[in-house]
Amino acid sequence: MHSFCKPVFLWTLVCLIAVVGSAKAQSNAKPFNVIAFYTARNDQAHISFVHEANRWFAKAAADQNFVFDSTSNWANLNTEFLARYQVVLFLDTRPEEPAQREAFRRYMENGGAWMGFHFAAFALTPSAYPQNWDWYHNEFLGSGAYGSNTWRPTSAILRVEKQTHPVTRHLPQTFKSAPNEWYRWQNDLRQNPDITILVSIDSTSFPLGTGPKPHEIWHSGYYPVVWTNKKYRMLYLNMGHNDLDYENKTNRELSFTFNNDEQNKLILNGLLWLGGRLK
Repeated sequence: MHSFCKPVFLWTLVCLIAVVGSAKAQSNAKPFNVIAFYTARNDQAHISFVHEANRWFAKAAADQNFVFDSTSNWANLNTEFLARYQVVLFLDTRPEEPAQREAFRRYMENGGAWMGFHFAAFALTPSAYPQNWDWYHNEFLGSGAYGSNTWRPTSAILRVEKQTHPVTRHLPQTFKSAPNEWYRWQNDLRQNPDITILVSIDSTSFPLGTGPKPHEIWHSGYYPVVWTNKKYRMLYLNMGHNDLDYENKTNRELSFTFNNDEQNKLILNGLLWLGGRLK
């Protein structure tokens, strides 16, 4: 072997060992079980997100060595069924039956993990989803009832508030999200000592939304979009509303939540953190 080839050969060997070692570490990572609950009946944008999420998490499970199941049967939200899973996802709604709610509360209070998206935190009285579950909306999520939203679904510049947290580690300080309908909440999460805000809407996003109603366009303010509660193993993300062809009433999908590398990194980090992989 010529002398000038030796450094190239050695560097190639080192890289190959690193890649093999990384793949081996991933394959040897302790698997965990994830169950996603969803409804996918009413809002077409939420239905679009649910189908997309089920596809994306199934692929992530194969890549990252965890088990992913999903169900629209909320009767499965019981102690016996939940005992099979280390992480629960709410993709679009929340449980409505008292027994289901109590089973979920016990699961979380006994060390279970949860990730919720967008409409899973919605509560508005009067509506089909009234604020009638104080533990969930006020203590667990901390956000209280829904306040208002932007319209139409648009991308925002998001700011990482805590870069040292496992969920946001290795993300840029700011990044552009996929299009979404953004929510404002009744409670100021900054005043809750149990809440750690991980990501918020950066001020460079304003004006955010296109209307047509003036109150659907945000010009200022502070809006958390990803947070966790220190008392539980949980993570809420406000993402989960795809953009559709509303003007022509075709329901054609114009955007996808998981078509965004930085946002996907955030979501995957969150799931691996809840599953015990990231510390």
